[in-house]
Amino acid sequence: MDKKPWTRWALGLQSLVLAFILTGCWDQVEIENRALVLGLAIDEASPSAAKLEPTVTHQKNEPLPKKMLRVTAQIAVPGRVPLGPSSGGMGSGGDGESPVWVVQVYGHSLDEALNNLQQQIADPRYLIHLRVIVISKGIAQDGLDELNDYLRRNPEVRRRTWLLVSDTEAAKFMKVAPPLERVPTLYLQAMVEKSIMMGKFPPNYIGEFWIEESNWGQDGYLPYVAIEGEENILIKGLAYFSGGRLAGTSTAVDIGAFMAVKGYNPGGFTALIPVPDLGYVMIKITERHAKTDMQIVDGKPHVNLKIHVEGMLDEHYDSGRTIGSEADIDAIEEAFEHSATNLVQKFCTQTQRHHSDIFGFGEYVRALYPDFWKRNIHKKSDWEQMYADIPISVHLNISIRRTGLKAK
Repeated sequence: MDKKPWTRWALGLQSLVLAFILTGCWDQVEIENRALVLGLAIDEASPSAAKLEPTVTHQKNEPLPKKMLRVTAQIAVPGRVPLGPSSGGMGSGGDGESPVWVVQVYGHSLDEALNNLQQQIADPRYLIHLRVIVISKGIAQDGLDELNDYLRRNPEVRRRTWLLVSDTEAAKFMKVAPPLERVPTLYLQAMVEKSIMMGKFPPNYIGEFWIEESNWGQDGYLPYVAIEGEENILIKGLAYFSGGRLAGTSTAVDIGAFMAVKGYNPGGFTALIPVPDLGYVMIKITERHAKTDMQIVDGKPHVNLKIHVEGMLDEHYDSGRTIGSEADIDAIEEAFEHSATNLVQKFCTQTQRHHSDIFGFGEYVRALYPDFWKRNIHKKSDWEQMYADIPISVHLNISIRRTGLKAK
C-alpha cells in the first residue's frame, strides 16, 4: 500500500493547523494608541450645562432629558505612569510631568458623556483598566439604576472595580495627588484594598454591590469617602442603599460594628473605652466570629446575633493603677462588651430606620423559611418595609488574649 497519500494528507492538515496558530492579531491596537481611563468621577450638573455639551449623539433642537451629568475622566499618559520609585516631584511621573490627563465632559447619561469624551481625545478610549468610579452624594440619592445598567452591559468594566460615594464634589478626587502615590486613582484603589487587608473595611467591589442589590433579602453598601485638607483621603464610613437609592451614611466606627455582625476577618479596628477604676484603655480586635439565628415568632422574623471577638490590650491611659490581675481583665472585657453591644444595636436600628438591610438578614429568612417568604414577600420593597420592624437582639462577648509586656 502506498503511504505517500497519507503523508500528503498529514502534511496538509499540519499546515492548516499551523496557519491558525501562527496567525497574527489582525485587530491589535498598540497600548500607546489607547486612551486608558483609570478613574471616573460623576457629579450632577445644572440644566444650563446643556449649552456646554457638544452635539455628538443628538441634533441641536431635539427635546432632551433635563438631567445633566458632569463626568471627569482620569486618563493615563503613555510613558509617564511610573513603575518604580519616584525621582520627581509630588504627583509627577519622575520628570515633573503629570502621569495622567484629566478631562471633563458633560452629558445626559454616562454613555453619552463618554461618547462626548471620545470627541475630545485622539485615541480610542478603553475602560479595561478602569479602577475607581467616584460618584457624588447627590447622584447616589437620585438612584444608580441607569449607571449600573451601562456599567453591567459594558464588557470592559471589571467586577473588581471600586465604586465610591463622595461627601463632596466627586471631581476633586481625580485631582488629588498624595505624596505616597503619583497616580490619584491608584492611590484611591490601594487605600481601600489595603484597608481590607488590615481588617478595616469589608471586601465589597462593584460586582458584590450588584449582587447585593439584585437580592430581594439584602441591600447594597459602598465606601463613603471624603477629602481631608488638600491631599488626604478618608474612608468616612458606609453609604448604604434602599430601593436603589442612597438611604444613609454611617461613621467610620460603624464599619467595625458591621464587620462584627458579618464575622469578617482579620480584625483591625481599635476601640477606646473607659473602664471604671482603671481609666481608659485601647483594645485592638484581632478576630471576629459571628452567628445569626433566625426564627419566626408570632408571624414576624426575629434575629438573634451571637458575636465573639478576640482582642489584645493595646494601651492603658494610666490613672494611678496598673493592670495586673484577672479581675482587671474581666473589668475591661465587661466594659468593652457593654460599649460594643450598644454600638452594634444602635447601628442595626439606624439601618432599620432607613429600610436598608445591608446585613442580608432577609436572605436568611428566604433560605430557612421559604413558605413564609413566598406568602409575605412579593418584591424587594416588601422585605425592606418588614425589616424596619423586626426585633434584633445582640449578644457580644470578647476574650482578651494578650496584654503586652511592660518593664517594671
